[in-house]
Amino acid sequence: MAEKTTVLIPDRVHPIAADQLREAGLAVIAPGQMSRAETLSAVAHSTALIVRSATQVDAALLAAARQLRFVVRAGAGVDNVDLPCATERGIIVMNTPGVNALAVAEYTIGLLLALARYIPQAHMSLREGEWNQQAFMGVTLYGKVLGIYGFGRIGQAVAERAQVFGMRFLAHDPFVPAAAMADKGVEAVELETLWAEADFLSLHAEVNEHTRGIVNEASIARMKPGVRIINAARGALIDTSALAAALQRGTVAGAALDVFEPEPPPADHPLLAAPGVIHTPHLAANAKEVQEALARAAADTLLQALQQGSWQNVCNPEVLAKDAG
Repeated sequence: MAEKTTVLIPDRVHPIAADQLREAGLAVIAPGQMSRAETLSAVAHSTALIVRSATQVDAALLAAARQLRFVVRAGAGVDNVDLPCATERGIIVMNTPGVNALAVAEYTIGLLLALARYIPQAHMSLREGEWNQQAFMGVTLYGKVLGIYGFGRIGQAVAERAQVFGMRFLAHDPFVPAAAMADKGVEAVELETLWAEADFLSLHAEVNEHTRGIVNEASIARMKPGVRIINAARGALIDTSALAAALQRGTVAGAALDVFEPEPPPADHPLLAAPGVIHTPHLAANAKEVQEALARAAADTLLQALQQGSWQNVCNPEVLAKDAG
């Protein structure tokens, strides 16, 4: 089987994944970041696909993938994969959750501090020859409420690391028991309470039909005036126009955004020009150790499926149920 198996890696994945797969006897196409046209051409003859977030595994790509059996997402989120279409075509989709949780949590803490104290803006001001202390009057974290939307691995890691600041922690996640949150020193609350009481709101949820655009005009209207929002999860959790308008009005005091909808954001993206925003280009998991670990995890996940028929972190288990039937 190995001689007939071709693995396509059209995104920038650490080369250790390709090395590991080649050592196992698989053919690997991994030239670095591929264009859409290049990916559509190469996927036609591929058995497996390993992607990060840049490649859109949509209906058109899946239609071109005549031999594709597996898609592995080197990361947790699979919002760039059309799961219903993959399921319909009998393609198994797997991910590698948890590998980047600590790195994203650390980055979120960095954004929290930068947002509270205007660190990037002050840096740029001084580089431009200014010495303007009053322009960057920040706030302390002590005594403030950190609201966490989504309390999975990353949300939990953020809460653990932020304990030292003396903040109060609220979280909303319908899939995590209140007792589990209490064990982390976090109070489980309904969404309305999260909106109303958070001084800082940090987003850590997947994008689905219930969470897409969860930060919107209506939810912002229910938030505390002067709230500050952090998003190192997915850009689609935020209604771009609504947040940009709230920043212009000053009802949202600031935002630290590592993710956008779409990515990369176009030059006229409303949040790029909005006041009080810290922007970074999807860097939360961009640490050397994490990139290597993600690549290893993706390769291991694929090899176990190909060689042992062992399925890990399957995102569309209906395919397996169909095969078993």
